[in-house]
Amino acid sequence: MTRILDLNHTDVRQFFLKAESYFNFDLPKYFVFENLLQAVSNYISGQELSTFYSTYTNSQGQTKRHSPATFEDVNYKFLNNKDGKFAWRLLQLIHPALYISLVNKITEQANWNLIVNRFAQFQDNPKIRCYSIPLRSDDQQSDKATSISQWWHEIEQQSLELALKYEYVLHTDISDCYGSIYTHSIPWAIHTKSVAKAHRRDQNLIGNIIDKHLQEMAFGQTNGIPQGSVLMDFIAEIVLGYADLKLSRRIEQHNLQDYEIIRYRDDYRIFSNNPQTVEHIAKLLTEILFELGMRLNAQKTIVSNNVIKDSIKSDKLYWLSAKKGVRGIQEHLLIIHNLSELYPNSGSISKALSKFYNRIKDITKTYQNITVLVSILVDIMYKNPRTYPISSAILSKLLSLIAETDKKNEIIDLVCQKFEKIPNTGHIKIWLQRVTIKLDRQKQYSEKLCEKVNDQNLRIWNSDWLEDNLKKLIENTAIIDENVISEIDVVIAKEEVELFKTEYDYAEQLAE
Repeated sequence: MTRILDLNHTDVRQFFLKAESYFNFDLPKYFVFENLLQAVSNYISGQELSTFYSTYTNSQGQTKRHSPATFEDVNYKFLNNKDGKFAWRLLQLIHPALYISLVNKITEQANWNLIVNRFAQFQDNPKIRCYSIPLRSDDQQSDKATSISQWWHEIEQQSLELALKYEYVLHTDISDCYGSIYTHSIPWAIHTKSVAKAHRRDQNLIGNIIDKHLQEMAFGQTNGIPQGSVLMDFIAEIVLGYADLKLSRRIEQHNLQDYEIIRYRDDYRIFSNNPQTVEHIAKLLTEILFELGMRLNAQKTIVSNNVIKDSIKSDKLYWLSAKKGVRGIQEHLLIIHNLSELYPNSGSISKALSKFYNRIKDITKTYQNITVLVSILVDIMYKNPRTYPISSAILSKLLSLIAETDKKNEIIDLVCQKFEKIPNTGHIKIWLQRVTIKLDRQKQYSEKLCEKVNDQNLRIWNSDWLEDNLKKLIENTAIIDENVISEIDVVIAKEEVELFKTEYDYAEQLAE
C-alpha cells in the first residue's frame, strides 16, 4: 500500500479519477462512473471549467456566464438513515465537471507539491500521529479494504502497545465533522491564516481554489463539505492536519510532555500517565476545533484507565465470545441480532453477517421457516444501515429458497413496506432494487438512482450552468452497465458486497 502523499502529481490524479475514489459508499456493481469521469476529463482536457459555463443576457443586455454556485442540486444528494430512527448521514455524488476540475487543480504539480510539503509540517510532531491519509492499494485488495486493514494494524495494535507506556486513554471524536468544516479554513490550513486572509480573493492560491469549488457545489454555502468520496476525505484531512499542527503548538506552550495522540480522521485517542493531562489536551483540542467551526462529541468523550480493554472495540470483544457454540441457522441469526441490539451499526455486525452468508450460500433447501429468518434479518437491517449490502445478499439467498412466486412476492412487499416507515432510506432502496432486479426489473422504488436504472434520460446532476455539449456529455454517458445487469444472478454473490477479496475472510482473520 502507498500513502497518496507519497505519489507524484500524475499518479495521484489517476488515483482520484478512479470510480472507487469518486464515491466510497456501497452501490450495486452495475453503477459505473469511471467512463463518465474519463469522458469529462478528456473533454475538459486541463482547461478552466469556467470556459464551459453557459451564458445569459442580463437586464442591461450584457452577456454573462452562469456560476454553479447560483444553482441548487448541482451535486446529487441522498440521506442515509444511520439508526432506523432520526439520525441521518448526507451522502453526495459530486457533479462530475466540478469533481474533475477540482482534481485537476489539486494535482497540478506546483499545487500538489505545496500540499505535500504542508502535510509534512502537520505531521512534524511524532507524538501526534495520523493514520487516515488515503491509501492506494498495491495488490488485489481494494483501496477501501487496504485502509481498513491499516486501521487495524496502526490504530488498534498501536493502542494495545501503548498500554505498556501509559495508564490512561481518552477517546473522543468530532460531532458531524464533514458537515461542520468551514470551507474558508482550507486556505488557512494550506497557506496559514494570515496569508489566506491577506489574499482571500487570489484565485491562484490552491486553498482558495478548493474553497471556491466547494461553494460551487453547495449553492454558495461555506459550511460543510460533501461526504462520500476519497477526495473529500483528503480535503477533510487538510483541515484536521492543520488542527493537529495547532494542537502540537498549543501543547508545547503549556509544557505538556507525557502524552501521545493517535488520530484516524475525526477519531482521537489521547494517551498519558496522568488523567489531568489527557483532559487538559482534550480542552486544548476543543478550543482549536471551536476556532475552526467544529466541536468534540461530549457523549463519546470517555477517559479510561484500562488501556487494553478500551483499545479494542467493545462489539468485537463481545462477538469473539458470543459466536462460540453457534448451532442452528436461526440461532446463529438471533445471536447476530443480539449483537446488533447491543452494539448498533458496528463493524462486527457486518463481519458476523458475512460469516452467516458463507454458511448458507451453498444450501439449496432448508426446513427452517424462511419468513422467520427474513423477519430477523430485516430487523437487523432496519437498525443497522451499514449492513445493507451484505444483508441484501443474505436476503436474496433466503428468497431463492422459496419455490412459490406468490409467497416470494408477498415477503418482498412486506420488506419494502417496513422500510417505507423510515424516512430518507434511499440507500436501502438501492439495495432492495438489486435484490429484485432479476425478479422484476420494473419494480418501482422512490429513489432517483433506482429510477435511473430504468431511465437513462433521468437527470442526476443539475448541469444547467454548463454549455450544451458538456451538459449533454454528462447526461448521455451511461452510469448503468447493462452488461453487468445481464450477467448478475438472482442471488447476490458475495463478491458483489464483500470488502476483502481474498481466499479467506481477511477481516475475520485480523479480528482473531
